Amino acid sequence: RQVIMGIGATEDDGLDELRGPVQKALGKIPGMIPILVQPGLFDQGMSGGRTIDLKLQGPSLEHLIAMTQRSFFALMQHLPGAQTRPIPGMELGQPEIQLIPNREQLAEVGLSTSDLGFLVDVLNDGARVSEIRSGTGRKIDLILRGSQKRLLHTQDIGSLQVFTPSEGLVSLESLADIRSTMGADTIRHYERERAITLQITPPADLPLEEAMRIVKEKILAPLEADGSLGGEYKSVMAGTADKLTATKKALTGNFVTALIVTFLLMASLFESFLYPLVIMFSVPLASLGGFAALRAVNLYNSRQSLDVLTMLGFIILLGVVVNNAILLVDRSLRNIRSEKMSPADAVAESVAARVRPIMMSTLTSVFGMAPLVLMVGPGSELYRGIGSVVIGGIMVSTIFTLFLIPALLSLVLEIRMRLFPNRVP
Repeated sequence: RQVIMGIGATEDDGLDELRGPVQKALGKIPGMIPILVQPGLFDQGMSGGRTIDLKLQGPSLEHLIAMTQRSFFALMQHLPGAQTRPIPGMELGQPEIQLIPNREQLAEVGLSTSDLGFLVDVLNDGARVSEIRSGTGRKIDLILRGSQKRLLHTQDIGSLQVFTPSEGLVSLESLADIRSTMGADTIRHYERERAITLQITPPADLPLEEAMRIVKEKILAPLEADGSLGGEYKSVMAGTADKLTATKKALTGNFVTALIVTFLLMASLFESFLYPLVIMFSVPLASLGGFAALRAVNLYNSRQSLDVLTMLGFIILLGVVVNNAILLVDRSLRNIRSEKMSPADAVAESVAARVRPIMMSTLTSVFGMAPLVLMVGPGSELYRGIGSVVIGGIMVSTIFTLFLIPALLSLVLEIRMRLFPNRVP
């Protein structure tokens, strides 16, 4: 059972301050597992956000509950500060009576297991056997039901009389083993197998990938080592963890594709494969700046995870940071071809001529995107990551481009002119 309660703050910045007092107050209620989640803009209910859905699957519900309990308390030890929500629960709290058919006895009296199940339904709740139509054309279900006076207590089930084709009336307990046990309130299935889910929300300062590693090494590995997990019993990590893995693979392929397309476009522009290689040296520097800026935002502004839009910022950055290097290389080649300058003089003149437009375009981009990072409010997590990545990448790549690219270009031009003195760069 679960109770969902919403809590709001009069100020947008004060919502995080409520987390501690509310967690402490709810934790005093016996038997309650308090889960506090602030859903994002596109999250649905309590299943969105930074969650890892650890699904334990297998045929036996008792064994699954035992593994779930072990995993739950292990998570409290190895992931302090994490919120773990069992779905549907970690106990068998629903009393039930199970009837285990005796197949040999059923065969002797001429009944099948499905016939026995139908007869039990008739004697207990009743079963629909047909329908009749009234004079107005309305359909009415015809229900066959046993006498309710014979079933006043649970222990009366065994004495119920069942009609059999070969033996006539016999007691139900002679055809099935009747057991009184406990069952789950809800039985969930994942990929057609019985499953219990532990929905884990790591602490805000712990990366999702690190939390996934801890779950694999500290939670699942011991279960596999002692034989509790394996064979018919298996685990699946779904939720945001599964989406992160799929998104990471997809964006990695997109980043490589963008890298190749950018390189081929510059190769067609310069009619050479050599100079685009020089320009591409600014990309790793831009990526380094993007990660550094994202780290700075997490330290000094507010928490920002490496989500899909933030990853998309690195792809955008790839097409932006090469522009400054293109200006330097293009100007240097024009100086050599038109002005007949030496490589060193051509590169020096291009830096002196292009440093002003490069700095102007960089400052325009940085100050234009600064509000995306600095302004905090509802929905700001949607664009803060992509803004910080682009700003950090542009700043770092611009600074190093003015030093690294000219030195590297001058070296490449000198080597090429010595190897091919009669060929124009």
